[in-house]
Amino acid sequence: MAENWATSASGQALGIDLHVDVPGPSGLRRGLTDALREAVRGGRLAPGTRLPSSRTLAADLGIARNTVADAYADLVAEGWLTARQGSGTRVAERPVEAPRPAPGPSRRAAGGLRHDLHPGTPDLASFPRAEWLKAARRALNAAPNDALGYGDPRGRPELRTALAGYLARARGVHADPERIVICAGFVQGLMLLGEVLHARGVRDVAVESYGLDAHWNVLTRPGLRSRPLPLDELGADIGQLDAWSGVGAALLTPAHQFPLGVPLHPDRRAAAVDWARRTGGLILEDDYDGEFRYDRQPVGALQGLAPDRVVYLGTASKSLAPGLRLGWMVLPASVSDEVIEAKGAGDWSCGVLDQLTLAEFLDSGAYDRHLRAARLRYRRRRDQLVTALAEHAPAVRATGIAAGLHAVLQLPPGTEQSVIRAAAWQRLGVAGLSSFRHESAARAEGRDALVVGYGTPADHAWAGALEMLCRVLP
Repeated sequence: MAENWATSASGQALGIDLHVDVPGPSGLRRGLTDALREAVRGGRLAPGTRLPSSRTLAADLGIARNTVADAYADLVAEGWLTARQGSGTRVAERPVEAPRPAPGPSRRAAGGLRHDLHPGTPDLASFPRAEWLKAARRALNAAPNDALGYGDPRGRPELRTALAGYLARARGVHADPERIVICAGFVQGLMLLGEVLHARGVRDVAVESYGLDAHWNVLTRPGLRSRPLPLDELGADIGQLDAWSGVGAALLTPAHQFPLGVPLHPDRRAAAVDWARRTGGLILEDDYDGEFRYDRQPVGALQGLAPDRVVYLGTASKSLAPGLRLGWMVLPASVSDEVIEAKGAGDWSCGVLDQLTLAEFLDSGAYDRHLRAARLRYRRRRDQLVTALAEHAPAVRATGIAAGLHAVLQLPPGTEQSVIRAAAWQRLGVAGLSSFRHESAARAEGRDALVVGYGTPADHAWAGALEMLCRVLP
């Protein structure tokens, strides 16, 4: 058997892989030496990295073993590499200039902040690592071999089945596993729905006048136009839908509106379903913070009132961690085939191992236990925030229901920007309510407020973040 890149004459793997570009036949030793030196100098080969043996690299590159051995010896003499008996050849421990990060500001960038109170992120330090690892081991051991293939664009059946049971039990969702689609977070689900709506001929989508521009931008990218629904203490003004022609869908957050923190009133929930049935429109239900209600049992999902007209969207980003990139859609029969086809055309599946792990996490009860602990933690933080405001900033009050991972702090008129500047001076990350207003929303809806994410800091940092917040408030 001839030796090649993958095997030795004995059929055994030769060892560690290393990509290196060397010149043609002339100047092989010098070219290899220069290429290795540059890989170390530029940081591509980090200090301590073990290099292939001279025999392995020579076979991979198709050159003489002595050429590689001589190049290694040159770099050892220069101090770039070290060679010890039994330890092989390694990159020497020496300072290496790290690649510079690409420039560009980011509103969410936390670099340089002493405390970050931007909304939208849970306490990442509380991620249940030990329980997740146990679930991952059980799931991987039980997984059939074909689970590691390309699979179904809807996602693994184990997770779709587990979600159907959980959502029915905890959120009142009518969920058929065959019409659940796993997606890479809420944004991918919204992107797929935007493509399908545009292909159906929909041109306008109603959104709430306060929300995330990233979501509106995803919907408008295929060619849709977003039209803002006014908001008040009862939630979105659903009656406005009847005044518009051509609106084929409405994106709503009925459980806990982001960022204003109010639930959609029961009469308006009924009005939204009535509009969808009369017009053939779709409601895209973002069940934002649906699992985090502190003063009472949360109201069930809007989808339970009209499974045939509501697309239910959920995610593990707040309940577990956004880095998992796991979300889901429960689709009406009338739209499921189109969404599945759109997803299959672009990608077949999210990460299978994380899907199997989440399925095990749900089935074992670990997800429920984690949520209960998280509710206690976030409720305690919200209570502490309200108490601190009463003691140290009585001119400011928290509005909205006791739910979620953020609170809206109503400020005296005309003070929002000055408070944000004061926070920036203290290196405290906060967001002004005005940054979440739709560009087409009526100016009369404007108000001065902060949107404070009390879920973001780790437990040990919360007291300091709260103290600093109170110092910058009027």
